[in-house]
Amino acid sequence: MRKIFIAVAFIIMALQTMAQDHLTPELLMKLGRVSEPRVSPDGKKVLYNVRYMDIAANKGNSDLYMMDINGQNVKPVAVGPESPFSGKWRPDGRKIGYIEGGQVWEMNPDGSDKVKITDVKEGISGFGYSPKMGYLWYLSDVKLDKNPAEIYTDLPKVDGARIIDGLFYRHWTEWHDYAYSHIFLAKYNNGKVDAAIDLMEGERFDCSLQPDGGEEQIAFSYDDSKIAYTSRKLNGTDEALSTNSDIYVYTIASKKTEDVSQGMNGYDTNPRFSPDGKKMLWLSMETPGYEADKNRILTYDVATKAKTDITKNFDYSSSKAEWDANSQRIYFIAGMEATEQICMFDPRLHSVSRIMPITKVVADITDFDFVMQGKEPVMIASMMSISLPTEVFKVDLAKGDLKQLSQVNTEMLSKLKMGKVEKRMVKTTDGKEMLVWMILPPDFDATKKYPTLLYCQGGPQSTVSQFFSYRWNFQLIAANGYIVVAPNRRGLPSFGQQWNAEISGDWGGQAMRDYLSAIDDAAKEPYVNKDRMGAVGASYGGYSVYWLAGHHEKRFKTFIAHDGVFDLKSMYGTTEELWFVNHDLGGPYWKNLKSYEQFSPDKFVQNWDTPILIIHNEKDFRVPLGQGMEAFTAAQLQKIPSRFLYFPDEGHWVLKPQNSILWNRIFFDWLARTLK
Repeated sequence: MRKIFIAVAFIIMALQTMAQDHLTPELLMKLGRVSEPRVSPDGKKVLYNVRYMDIAANKGNSDLYMMDINGQNVKPVAVGPESPFSGKWRPDGRKIGYIEGGQVWEMNPDGSDKVKITDVKEGISGFGYSPKMGYLWYLSDVKLDKNPAEIYTDLPKVDGARIIDGLFYRHWTEWHDYAYSHIFLAKYNNGKVDAAIDLMEGERFDCSLQPDGGEEQIAFSYDDSKIAYTSRKLNGTDEALSTNSDIYVYTIASKKTEDVSQGMNGYDTNPRFSPDGKKMLWLSMETPGYEADKNRILTYDVATKAKTDITKNFDYSSSKAEWDANSQRIYFIAGMEATEQICMFDPRLHSVSRIMPITKVVADITDFDFVMQGKEPVMIASMMSISLPTEVFKVDLAKGDLKQLSQVNTEMLSKLKMGKVEKRMVKTTDGKEMLVWMILPPDFDATKKYPTLLYCQGGPQSTVSQFFSYRWNFQLIAANGYIVVAPNRRGLPSFGQQWNAEISGDWGGQAMRDYLSAIDDAAKEPYVNKDRMGAVGASYGGYSVYWLAGHHEKRFKTFIAHDGVFDLKSMYGTTEELWFVNHDLGGPYWKNLKSYEQFSPDKFVQNWDTPILIIHNEKDFRVPLGQGMEAFTAAQLQKIPSRFLYFPDEGHWVLKPQNSILWNRIFFDWLARTLK
């Protein structure tokens, strides 16, 4: 008996030790989430946001921090239960503006003298200063539609009812709230804000694009004469079918608005005026309805109205783009080979594309900001990797090096063991080279055999880059003793446009063969237990799991699908952004049945023979709840060991801290039951 107690005590101590030096779901929730790095106009200070999750309160809270440009003298400057965010330097550097409690506040750079400068009844979701500080713009909702109780005032208790005359009545996680996000403009004078005018008065359209667009979709000209903004001026069924957003320029003196991207029918977003006022740039997708098209950088000559695609000879998609002070160079972020890098366009370069990558890190640069100090920019950036949550770095533009400035998670990470991340190139069935990340458990021993998981990415056009995820965290999975195989299969960006496009119309084709190539290659390693392999994923990754469940030929011993597409026909009839399925599946099923018959996982459910955990959320309107319920019913009626995890208060993701911890506990419990 004493030996049993000693053995149990040893196991408990071992588990406690592992909990202390290995990543856990609870520790993952304690990491600070860094964003919005902004350098001061004099190049000496950095303002940034840190969001922490409160597990007991089941929510997150953000605060603003300040540090010197060398990373020293870190201090909080705006904290509180109202989650201050969107911190930005006033152009003169003497004040910092931010949003707290739905209003714009200002404070001194040291955090003193906080003053609320707006009082907008509906609240403010974003704002900015004009370069000469003559104006303040902000985003706020305007209610223009009536609900049934407001139309039929004698029926006050029907306020939950809806009268729907067109599509797009719900989006991602929310039903339409009868209001529209508009851009407002007010005169500003040293903290005093005059009455604002609605630049979209009476328009039933949103600025910025909902739900993900923000302040980056608005820009002021450097002489304070014009403001540009992004909007998709469509509604109802037309909006559900189109990605056609445009760039609108409002001239303050004439009070007139011009659509400068008229006739361009894909996404046009994120305008920026050049400092000399002669040009603009914006991000532009050429193909209507293709939300994963190459994001080009267009420049627009204000005088001639001529547009130039400066990324024409650059085979990668771009994101954030900014002019330098001389209106010549353009710095931007581009996805390249499963990483996100800072690049520079310079018309004076001799290369064909006139584009040069500045950084070459095995990481994802998510944001950057810079100011001119003399003739050269002082640039900072936020960066993450599979093993590092986002932190702030200083960028050496000459060498491409990055030096870490913020140390938000350094102490906690110093106590944790991380698994090795390996880059592998795997030959696909059609002879291409595919980049695969393999994440090994901490304390990896090559003489042992490990259960191994194939990670299936969502999107479907969403890179398996160097992201540090708070749901699909590769290091957390590795810390639980699993090898992770994460392939950049067909249809993922950052490998050129052809690779990205090859999944459209071929959901169950080459992309699935790429997955099998990746796991078959990994299975050749002596440390991979090929008798203990599973496949996991969400969204299109969940679709992939359902598809593989009917086609895997005994490779896998378990499956986990989160918010996956199970029945392409029923998903088409209940999803909201129809432009996406129209492009990727070739149109509605009554016009093009091929994809729906050939690639729908429900058509092969009779082949299922493997335990499966299914997770789905009530507020997921992209891949509605019925998809998960249908899959679980099919598994149960075939007596396949299966489990269903349901969240009533989550959408396509799992965002609440306690839900996230439960998600991980069920995830690892299922793997322990079926794989270990």
